[in-house]
Amino acid sequence: MVLSRTEWTRAFAAALSFAALLWGFRAMFLWHAPSMFSAPEEDLGYGWYVPVFSLYLVWRMRGALRSAAGSPSWAGAAACVPFVLLGFLGVRGVQLRFEIVAFAGLCVTVPWALYGRRVAGKLLFPAAFLLFCIPLNSFLDVVTIHLRLMATGAAYWVLKGLGAAVVRTGTMMHAADGSFSIDVANPCSGLRSLFAMMALAAGYAYLSQPGFWRKVALFALPVPIAILGNVVRIFTIVLVAATCSAGFATGFYHDYSGYVVFAMGILLLLAADALLNRLFGSRRDDGGEAAQPKPRSRAPSNAGAALCAVFCAALGVAMAEMSSTPEAEYPPAPAGVLGEVEGFSWIRVEPSEAELETLPRDTRFDKRVYSSPGGRSFAVNAVFGGRSKSSIHRPELCLPSQGVQMAAPRTIEAAGVSWRMLFLEKGRNGRGCFAYTFMNQAGFRTSSHVVRIMKDVVDRSLLNRINRWVMVTVSSTDCDERAFKAFLAGLVEGGGL
Repeated sequence: MVLSRTEWTRAFAAALSFAALLWGFRAMFLWHAPSMFSAPEEDLGYGWYVPVFSLYLVWRMRGALRSAAGSPSWAGAAACVPFVLLGFLGVRGVQLRFEIVAFAGLCVTVPWALYGRRVAGKLLFPAAFLLFCIPLNSFLDVVTIHLRLMATGAAYWVLKGLGAAVVRTGTMMHAADGSFSIDVANPCSGLRSLFAMMALAAGYAYLSQPGFWRKVALFALPVPIAILGNVVRIFTIVLVAATCSAGFATGFYHDYSGYVVFAMGILLLLAADALLNRLFGSRRDDGGEAAQPKPRSRAPSNAGAALCAVFCAALGVAMAEMSSTPEAEYPPAPAGVLGEVEGFSWIRVEPSEAELETLPRDTRFDKRVYSSPGGRSFAVNAVFGGRSKSSIHRPELCLPSQGVQMAAPRTIEAAGVSWRMLFLEKGRNGRGCFAYTFMNQAGFRTSSHVVRIMKDVVDRSLLNRINRWVMVTVSSTDCDERAFKAFLAGLVEGGGL
């Protein structure tokens, strides 16, 4: 096929545009994504194969793409703008999730701008498939804790029904005689195997099933499979520990039972595919070259060629600006956050071994217990984060795993500072009150984790500043809410809050 001068202009613009994308998002490809894929808390090992499969789909439909090519589109060019802005926030703010969404969006809108809406429609699934690279295990940690509690609870009641002498505390199960103790930690929530199986099901359904609803049905199947499989796995781990050996159960059996559960999930997926084909027929739309008519690409006009050239230049400038991230400022952490509270004396408490081992080494602590002559006592903990984002977290994530039930969460204000307050219940130990707030080195205060994250993104993107956060938590067994708020107000007025 001989290309005209305007077609060569468009092809050249397309090549330069995607080269600009690779350059603009090079931090994502070279550093951000590899470090996240290798992070133990994410366990995104399958993420390396996701872009390979997307590229395979694009290669497979190359004939269809040539046939669908139309005129350049101003609408497509305009649709690129929000994804470029999101990419700017992601690259400058070191937010991999924003980067991936932006890049996937540009993989659709750039072809839309250069080759028209039909080409963009055909690239929609390969681009959307890239979203399986997004690390969600730590982002959906609120879901993770509930999956852990559900799996632990289901396994516990089955074991009790079988007569096993086990005791459950939050996400931990112990032998009644103390012979073993097993904690269903974050990696055992089943969320990561769920995402891996959903990615596999999405690709398989796209290739094997005709029709939108049949694809959706096969894609949704991994959700119950993964949840049920994780319950069975935890149940068998505790059963092996109770009847055989705790070391074998938490060692060899724990490490390799996950592969067995995943393999069973794949077999169920194949069985469901066969059932759908038997019930509704096995016609498949392979989307390949053989099913496509002879390409009839429509060449752009001179105005379209001009649009391609202008679009390519604008995208190149945007990617160059996005990728030129200057060295970030790393300001000192706030000092003197905790001070005197009128009517209370205080003693300092050393951080626990778990805190020192779990949190990054540059995390600092200021832990105190405030007591009044009238017998009221409040435990106050200030955690000073370092460069790592993992220094600061939401208490709602760790409390349930300790067997603590949370109730009546709400936002309150004390002396002009917003606090997130909730009631805690832990077995027979009674009820307690708990509150927390965040502040950074610039004096910005919030009790919202989402607001804190967005503040990080904006400040890192626009001000080239890594915020130094302090999380202050206050807890007490005294649930007189009026007295609790009065202490919070005294803490704010007497310290650096």
